[in-house]
Amino acid sequence: MIIADLHLHSKHSRATSKNLSFDNLEKYGRIKGLGLLGTGDFQHPLQFEAIKNELIEDDKGILWTKNKFPFLLQTEISLMFSNEGRRAVHLVMLAPNLEIAEQIQEKLLQKGRIDYDGRPIFGLMPAEFVEMMKEISDKIEIIPAHCMTPWFGIFGSKSGFDTVKDCFEDKAKEINAIETGLSADPEMLWRNDDWNKLNLISTSDAHSFWPWRLGREATIFEGELSYDNILKAIRTGEGLKETIEVDPGYGKYHIDGHRNCGVSFEPKETSDLKKICPKCGKELVIGVLNRVEELANHEEGYRPSNAKEFKRLIPLQELIGSVYGIKQLSSVRVWKEYDKLIKEFGNEFNILLKVSFENLSKVVNEKLARVILLNREGKIRINPGFDGIYGTLFIDEKYKIKTQTHLNQF
Repeated sequence: MIIADLHLHSKHSRATSKNLSFDNLEKYGRIKGLGLLGTGDFQHPLQFEAIKNELIEDDKGILWTKNKFPFLLQTEISLMFSNEGRRAVHLVMLAPNLEIAEQIQEKLLQKGRIDYDGRPIFGLMPAEFVEMMKEISDKIEIIPAHCMTPWFGIFGSKSGFDTVKDCFEDKAKEINAIETGLSADPEMLWRNDDWNKLNLISTSDAHSFWPWRLGREATIFEGELSYDNILKAIRTGEGLKETIEVDPGYGKYHIDGHRNCGVSFEPKETSDLKKICPKCGKELVIGVLNRVEELANHEEGYRPSNAKEFKRLIPLQELIGSVYGIKQLSSVRVWKEYDKLIKEFGNEFNILLKVSFENLSKVVNEKLARVILLNREGKIRINPGFDGIYGTLFIDEKYKIKTQTHLNQF
């Protein structure tokens, strides 16, 4: 099995760690338990030079570090255009080799700059962009990123579309998969027949290499480690085994709300408020859960015949921080507990998915060991995220999850 995170950024993207390097990605990728990473931002000139200088390309479309850790050419592109109003869509793009990546650079330069940001913006219609890429190579894969988020997801509430065809028009047939994003999971996307025909992949969209960001969502592939095998799995579902998701409440846009006003609401509450914030009187930012309810044509719990398995997992450092009441995940105490577990059990996914309670409790206290098992069983309760704010975990002194309302008083 190949546990892959195929949506990352480089230090050349806005709001990213300036220490993002292939050395750090390899180090923390191994600690996380990942077996394949995206390069991030391959079209950016400086990132492309780093890829060519630091990674060695094999004949199967995989690029290797000197210590034999694999990467796959990947970037994210932002399209902003006018179509019955302002629209914006973010797309993950995969490339089969350095030669094709260089041709992508040349083609994008005909439409604008590629050196000012690792995630460049182009004023192109999605169908036009797809056609332009497919003229270079049919092996270029384009995947709508974080498909439900309000402003930049293909189905988002602020500028999104209702169907893939609405967005990509006659090129919709070239879209084989969508990225679930942190605020949605497969169970939510299965409820719409336009979405559930597509394969679902999960990725972190990480802006740093830290293990509470890197691999927080991932896709598990089977078979040979090659670009062609990964591409086949994404396009056909054959070899796409399952995904690792965070609980969608952990994401920054799961429910509706206003960050500045400190209020958040479930869809029914939002409907009662007619989508208007009771504090400032402006329209609420409508989250993923509400948008799914709006467009779903199946009841909650529906499972299509092509559905893949998935696991919900909260990153280990989030669990440690919640148990010890520490908000700063990079604190010395959190790292101390994390490093003890990694030293004993090898990597984070092994700890989250396999190690027994008995063995965990020999290394860390019983409360943390119990919470790791609750996480494995999908029993962590979360105060849902909204309007750009991550969801939060609540754990009581008896190792049970607190039942606290997300509804802020106003």
